[in-house]
Amino acid sequence: MSVPSSSSASSSMFVFTCLLIIFLLTLHSSNCLAKPTNTTRQLSVDYYAKSCPQLEQLIGSITSQQFKESPVSGPATIRLFFHDCFVEGCDGSILVSSKPGSKMLAERDAQDNKDLRVEGFETISKAKALVESKCPGVVSCADILAIAARDFVHLAGGPYYQVKKGRWDGRVSMASRVASNIPRSNSTIDELLKLFSSKGLTPNDLVVLSGAHTIGFAHCKNFVSRLYDYRGTKKPDPAIDPRLLKALKMSCPRYGGNNDIVAPFDVTTPFLFDHAYYSNLVAKLGLLATDQALYLDPRTKPLVQALAKDKQKFFQSFVVAMDKMGSIGVNRGGKQGENWKDRGMHMS
Repeated sequence: MSVPSSSSASSSMFVFTCLLIIFLLTLHSSNCLAKPTNTTRQLSVDYYAKSCPQLEQLIGSITSQQFKESPVSGPATIRLFFHDCFVEGCDGSILVSSKPGSKMLAERDAQDNKDLRVEGFETISKAKALVESKCPGVVSCADILAIAARDFVHLAGGPYYQVKKGRWDGRVSMASRVASNIPRSNSTIDELLKLFSSKGLTPNDLVVLSGAHTIGFAHCKNFVSRLYDYRGTKKPDPAIDPRLLKALKMSCPRYGGNNDIVAPFDVTTPFLFDHAYYSNLVAKLGLLATDQALYLDPRTKPLVQALAKDKQKFFQSFVVAMDKMGSIGVNRGGKQGENWKDRGMHMS
């Protein structure tokens, strides 16, 4: 048996030390530290039935208040849930703060997450504080985020559905993992299908989950190229209705515009969770290129057309798709009950 040289051992120790430092740099002090109530990773509706039976009522008191005081909290929190699940699974790592002064940024500080509104983070922070006061050290932030997202869907007029629980919070949150895992406003359908497939989601899930754009807003920078120079043509996107084009140009000039200006994803019922998003796509009223592309591509067009005609079908499909998305990554990991995700999570 060969014996490793001292230089080889030193090299291994150096690599280990570097990895340990990188891991620790991603953490920041917080109140978000939940231990699993059992050693399984199976999600269930009744996961906290004994350890925190009033959980949904506690979170509901916060989400209903937030929705009244700041309606934008709804789409902000739903988007937060999407961004959490698509990067390393639904483990609450989007909530982790970067350590002050550190060069190692957390997910929430990644360039692609810069537009995530503070109202989403505030909602989860308030809900976590209330839950901790009643059920200390029991409920994960990942589960609170999933429940809050459901609440806002319902508060905005969408379906109410049971949320499976039992997610564990993660401690590792790295900005470098975000870009390749988040849909972009200029992504092609091929790129979107590939990304969703990597998460275990189907083309139908892509169309249905995109329906969350029935509420919420996007900054001009996410669609301005459609208005003036679509894919390098120096012309507007031909797939945009002239009336919408004119209105958007008034708000979003090609140069020197206000970076804070936003436009609604759903130009007809921007504050109501309904199926008008799909009717808008049929009428060439999609805001983002990725939205409108769902109607242009033959692989996704039939479902867009079907959902545009049937709100109930959209609601039923959305519930199923949210359940699938909310399960991304929760069954991966090492030995049962010993994965790093059970160590808790730090949130500012």
